[in-house]
Amino acid sequence: MTCRLLSLLFLPASASPFLASAWTLALTGALALLAGVVLILWVLGFRYIPNDRVGVVEKLWSRRGSLAAGRLVACDGEAGYQARLLRGGVHPFLWRWQYRVHRLPLVSVAQGTIGYVYARDGEALPAGQMLARAVDCNHFQDAEAFLRGPGAAAATGQRGRQRVILREGLYAINLALFVVITEENVYRLRIGDRAEEKSIEGWHDELDRADGFHPVVIGAGPGGPSGAADDIGIVTVQDGATLLPGEIIAPAVGVSPSDPHFHGSYQDVEAFLAAGGQRGRQLVPLTDGTYFLNRWFAHVERLPKTVVPIGHVGVVVSFHGGAGADLSGRGFRHGERVAEGSRGVLERTLGPGKYAFNTYAGQVHLVPTTNFVLHWITGRTESHRYDETLKSIDLVTADAYEPVLPLSVVVHIDYEKAPSVVQRFGDVKRLITQTLDPLLSAFFRDVAHKKTMLALLHERDEIQKEATASLRARFQEFDIELVDVLIGRPEAEAAGGKIETLLEQLRLRQLSREQVETYDRQRVAAEKLTTLRQAEAIAQKQTELTNSSVEIEIAQNRGNADLSRARLQASQTVVTAEAEARRRVLIAEAEGREKTLVGEGEARRTSLRGEAQAGVLRSKIGAYGDPRLFAAALLGRLLSDSRQPLVPDRLFVSGAPGSGGADGRLSGPLSSLLDLLLAEHAGVAPKEPETRTASPEGSSPPADAA
Repeated sequence: MTCRLLSLLFLPASASPFLASAWTLALTGALALLAGVVLILWVLGFRYIPNDRVGVVEKLWSRRGSLAAGRLVACDGEAGYQARLLRGGVHPFLWRWQYRVHRLPLVSVAQGTIGYVYARDGEALPAGQMLARAVDCNHFQDAEAFLRGPGAAAATGQRGRQRVILREGLYAINLALFVVITEENVYRLRIGDRAEEKSIEGWHDELDRADGFHPVVIGAGPGGPSGAADDIGIVTVQDGATLLPGEIIAPAVGVSPSDPHFHGSYQDVEAFLAAGGQRGRQLVPLTDGTYFLNRWFAHVERLPKTVVPIGHVGVVVSFHGGAGADLSGRGFRHGERVAEGSRGVLERTLGPGKYAFNTYAGQVHLVPTTNFVLHWITGRTESHRYDETLKSIDLVTADAYEPVLPLSVVVHIDYEKAPSVVQRFGDVKRLITQTLDPLLSAFFRDVAHKKTMLALLHERDEIQKEATASLRARFQEFDIELVDVLIGRPEAEAAGGKIETLLEQLRLRQLSREQVETYDRQRVAAEKLTTLRQAEAIAQKQTELTNSSVEIEIAQNRGNADLSRARLQASQTVVTAEAEARRRVLIAEAEGREKTLVGEGEARRTSLRGEAQAGVLRSKIGAYGDPRLFAAALLGRLLSDSRQPLVPDRLFVSGAPGSGGADGRLSGPLSSLLDLLLAEHAGVAPKEPETRTASPEGSSPPADAA
């Protein structure tokens, strides 16, 4: 049948009129049938909702009556906008005379953006509450749960701007109850309220200016939403309990993941408020990361991170917390130093590094811990800018000169004493301008009053040492260390040229000294030149000198050889002489020994002979019986045998042996005879003859033996 109708539809104009008339009748019948079906469906209340839309039902009248005063959406079938939505498809029995269906698009929140919700109905907000509380209503897709509450004892939704935001996705939301504001669109059912329309437009513009449709990205780097790589986010909360009097920063709550009210850096508004969070600037900032924050609830201000460079410490002055115990001691009367968590100068400092420090909750004073230089020189300053207001010191000397003294001072601050410095002076610059500047100026002016200009120039080293020793003790009173004092040359800008004249005289004096030294150097140089020329002359005669030196060495070697030969010969002669002397000594000793033995034998023989003769004489005397008789017999024999006359013609007395001694007395046999005669006449017994022992070899025998 359909094919026939189509064939008839495309018949050529030359077809028969009958066929054209049949086609017209068939088409008319089909259209009438279709119209009848549509009319029946319309009468029966069939409504069609496309799948990309939702249907908001408006009930024009109801046997249940109208809504209560102040209500907009009905949950129990009252007349008005119904809480139940119509989703895609055909929905019957929605009578035209009773229901009006508003076809509205699904709410679309683009990827990486945020949607904000405003509820037109619900409980009224109490005084002091800015945003409506969160209700479990499937992201505002269950309007009935929002209005009634998800359970019997659950809280119901509140009208107004909501704390809960919508993340990316599609949502089937009743736009009669809710207004959803996204970056691209405002989803709502227009109800003709001009004030509401104006407010919604204002909210959209406000969120757009604050970039509220995008998450907060901290530390995104250049080109990112934040535009900076090293920033933090200072959060200001618009809802919650108010701060206590005297407080300017809300304390940290629910920041630990183990906390049951952990709010994930202000992203869970209900958890933040349940933890006791307060409105106002928050102590804990946002650090690097992405945060989906409800900008109606929290405003984010970006601040750079606090950097404590190397060679510095950060002394923290806290603006929040309670009164803490003073840790600086009773003897320190320049303010309190407290522990962390209290208000005041904190005992613990920040070392070198980068910190996410909330500058609304405190202030960090950088104190250098390395040696730094301060210039008391007009127009000169270091990069730290501590000395930008310092000028050269005006002096007056004892001889009425008025120089300007440039001065540099090297200072060091102990990192442990940095809080004390901040307590005393507020910061390092105040320390310099209010204490060090007048202290050093007064010291050097006192020194200049006692010195002449010439002494001030010449005794700079002594003045530096004195200043370093004196000022070091004074600086320690302020918890800083003086490393060194460096004094420059006094300037003479306003002295009328007097200092320049004095300096010119000093230059001339120094020039004279230099000339004297130059002359001395020249004299030494002349002497060196003479030595050089002598060396050159020697070098020219070096060959001859070398030959003569060789000849000298040869002569010396020959002399040494001859000397060595003579010494060897002398040593040989000495040894030979010593051997010969030793031989002679041995021979003499042998001969002496021989003679001793011969003498001893001869003496023995003589002794024995004498003893024999003595024995004979004793026997002869014994035979006579009287020695005198023997002597007379002996005398008579001698006299008879003598060839000399008995009475000499002359008698001489001499000291010869046998004739008399030195005293003139007679000796020998005649003396013995005379002694016997005298003894006899005197009646004295004569002496016994002495027995003589044999004399040693060489001695003469006794006279009687002869």
